[in-house]
Amino acid sequence: MTMAPPTVMWFRRDLRLADNLALNAAAAASAGEVVPLYVIDPRLFARAGAPRRAFLVASLRALGASMGKQLVVRHGDPVAIVDAVAAEVGAAEVFAAHDFGPYGRRRDAAVAERLSAAGHVLRLVGSNYAVAPGRVRKDDGTPYAVFTPFAKVWERVGWDAPSAAPSVLWRGDPRVPCEGYPTVPDLAAELPAAGEIAAWDRLHQFLDRGGAHGYAEQRDRPGVDGTSRLSPYLRWGALHPRQVLAELGDEAGHRAMRGELAWREFYADVLFHRPDTATGNLQRAMDGIELDGDDTASTERYAAWCEGRTGYPIVDAGMRQLLATGWMHNRVRMIVASFLVKDLHLPWTWGARHFMDHLVDGDVASNSHGWQWVAGTGTDAAPYFRVFNPVSQGQRFDPEGAYVRRWVPELAELAVTVIHAPWTSRRGPPLGYPPPIVDHATERQEALRRYGALRASSR
Repeated sequence: MTMAPPTVMWFRRDLRLADNLALNAAAAASAGEVVPLYVIDPRLFARAGAPRRAFLVASLRALGASMGKQLVVRHGDPVAIVDAVAAEVGAAEVFAAHDFGPYGRRRDAAVAERLSAAGHVLRLVGSNYAVAPGRVRKDDGTPYAVFTPFAKVWERVGWDAPSAAPSVLWRGDPRVPCEGYPTVPDLAAELPAAGEIAAWDRLHQFLDRGGAHGYAEQRDRPGVDGTSRLSPYLRWGALHPRQVLAELGDEAGHRAMRGELAWREFYADVLFHRPDTATGNLQRAMDGIELDGDDTASTERYAAWCEGRTGYPIVDAGMRQLLATGWMHNRVRMIVASFLVKDLHLPWTWGARHFMDHLVDGDVASNSHGWQWVAGTGTDAAPYFRVFNPVSQGQRFDPEGAYVRRWVPELAELAVTVIHAPWTSRRGPPLGYPPPIVDHATERQEALRRYGALRASSR
């Protein structure tokens, strides 16, 4: 009886064993004998911020432990390495999940061509999404540019139930050298535990304590533990969205969580159809908006924003949380983004790059299009009047000041009545805390003037 040759499972953003359709296919094609591979691509690894690199390495270690330390880690160009590993083990087929990002699509096409020339096949099965980008379309076949109708069709298209981990004989072979995990520099940020087990622990902790029940009301309150914190695990595929969706029911909090997953997939779909929007405006008419950025004052204000010393407590709390944990509450992400583009009049791409440098869950589609939603250059249809007031936003979503007290300890002793506007305190801001670097009311009018001028010039 002739045994099937082993297959290669090329892991990317699917660092788990359960509900991994590409792994299921790899195991089925080889009677369960699989060589697991992860390639440290220097073009991606070098561009990732230190928190994301550290979390990736921790996730790889967890994945390797789950397969008896058989994970093969190689460093270099995936086009050459995937082909080399397939040749080293005599594998006719390499399996991987679809990557719908601009770079990933180009890379996979090059890998497939190289493998084909050597008599091997790259088989792409499944993806990191419940509904793969490109599947949700209007009746005329065109993609959606507005979230609400996209979400309705997305849910109607639907997804399969999660699958169990397959029975796999991980192929350890001395002919396949493992170059080891990359070195990660010392990190000041305190990151969450990594890996598939940690992801499930986090999901179950959130569900078991009833977090999903109150999610619709609590998710906008940064001072309480009201969000799932699953985004790093979804980013690296320690959890698949199908697995989260399978745990949700039909109550309000569960529907809100399902909606947040839909937003993630909506932005992936937009980027799939418009790969240029990773760094460019979706609404090209917005290319002409007047921006600052070429002067010393703008550079200094940007540095103050990055470091959390703008003088606006909710903004500074968010930026400091980002530096300390590699994560920021989603409501606060919108507030700090609005401050950068509407109060400081700086390019959204500056903020997006800073986020990608520090976020553990940094994802190009969600990050770029989340920033464009705030800047009014993307899928949002009403950019002209939405300018978040950092004081009223703090008062509304952090009414007791708990979030600000946690991340801006200089302000911890201030009364609730002044904590979001410490310059209004009878004694002024506490020693060491800066006054506001700009006047919000003045800059709001300036932002509206710039948007209005652009709108008028385009008529």
